[in-house]
Amino acid sequence: MNKFKFYTPAVTAFDEQGNLDHEGNVNIFNHIIEGGIDGIVVMGSTGEFFSMTDAQKKELIDLSVRHVKNRAELIIGTACMRVDDTIDLSNYAIDAGADSVMIISPYYFALTDESVFAYFDEVASKVKGDIYLYNFPARTGYNLSADVTLKLLRKHKNIIGFKDTVYEVGNTRKLMQVVLPEFPDFKVLAGFDENLYHVATGGGAGVIGGISNLYPEICAQYTKAVNTGNQEEIFKTQRKIDKLMDIYSIGTPFFPIIKKAMVMRGIKINDICTAPYLRATDEQTKKIEKLMKEVEAQPLCL
Repeated sequence: MNKFKFYTPAVTAFDEQGNLDHEGNVNIFNHIIEGGIDGIVVMGSTGEFFSMTDAQKKELIDLSVRHVKNRAELIIGTACMRVDDTIDLSNYAIDAGADSVMIISPYYFALTDESVFAYFDEVASKVKGDIYLYNFPARTGYNLSADVTLKLLRKHKNIIGFKDTVYEVGNTRKLMQVVLPEFPDFKVLAGFDENLYHVATGGGAGVIGGISNLYPEICAQYTKAVNTGNQEEIFKTQRKIDKLMDIYSIGTPFFPIIKKAMVMRGIKINDICTAPYLRATDEQTKKIEKLMKEVEAQPLCL
């Protein structure tokens, strides 16, 4: 049986001036890794890649390689709106030592399947390492379809996985049904924490879920329960994860909420986000506190 994995799309720590907080980011990496998570995704959506400068992106790539490489699998989000910029940043990450890159297709205008294929076709042909495709229809305005994915896999061996950030698990199920019979080693990853078990039982490889920024040990226990087939512990941990999913609804976007919760848990970071994203309000903080107390009141599994 495959070992299902939990990856953290790490938040990014900034200082009061909007610069990268090196110490804060290292604290985040250490917290996640010491919590038992299998890998870290740097500069995913939770990491605010979309509002970072090019210089900050390269600075964070270098920092993460120094502090994550050889401790956990390291995936770097390298998507840009331009094809050439995506290729350049991806190759920078690979050359720096990242295990792979994760790329979401261009957003703002919805794209046809032909345009999506053309984008990834050119990117994959020029990136010098492994690539995870990133599907997030709520942000791009369109779905990266199973048929387009299969067509890409038939042409590019360096496309090794897929993050499917959808609440409709039927979309992920269709992807697995279409792709895995021909490419059984292709890594299909859920984009929401609560979908790990469904994706794992359907042939997927795991999940990239934001809750693991806050409670990596709970998420690591979730994968342990799934990997050992301990049904009782799967049910217990699933309910804990389901409760934690409430954090996504406390504020929009959710990453300022995650940062505030991490500060409240004692992780030494600042809860500053890139402009125009605001810190959690007093009302939101009370909701976070209530949720964390409810979760921590439940005994840890395993």
